[in-house]
Amino acid sequence: MISNFTCLARLIFAPDKHIAMNGSPIFDACRRGDLEEVQALYKEDPQVINAVDMKGFTPLILAVYNDQPAVVEFLLDKGALLDSGDGAGNTALMGVCFKGYQNIAVKLIEAGADVNARNANGATALTFASTFGHLGIAEMLLQKGADQSLADSRGKTPLDHARIQENEPMMALLKRYA
Repeated sequence: MISNFTCLARLIFAPDKHIAMNGSPIFDACRRGDLEEVQALYKEDPQVINAVDMKGFTPLILAVYNDQPAVVEFLLDKGALLDSGDGAGNTALMGVCFKGYQNIAVKLIEAGADVNARNANGATALTFASTFGHLGIAEMLLQKGADQSLADSRGKTPLDHARIQENEPMMALLKRYA
């Protein structure tokens, strides 16, 4: 478990991140999908697209998690950092693999998101797609080179997670790409 102090230290000493407080309007605008406000805030301060709240969430992570494809596209077009992780190391791609928003997964993967990035527990985007049964996203990840041999901190691979969930189609997909 990562302490609040560790999360804050990661944010403070991360040179590629612009720290903002939870109350910054960019975070709420991304959650709501208010593209006009996001654009106005970007025009005011282009660095705001890589701001980080106190939980480590970036505007991109929040837009992804809240299924806001227009905001995601804008942030990607403006150069938002793809592989920044939140306080637990979860990236935007991991978030979409948890939630299952395939259209946003396509955008992130095409933009070059690291399909093998690992969070603080060693989980990858493929781990999340396998655990939550998002077959289409899992196949996209595999096509882009996701390494299904990467185990999480409990020693479980994406195939192990599919087995735990008794997800036969996911197990068959992973075996096909083995």
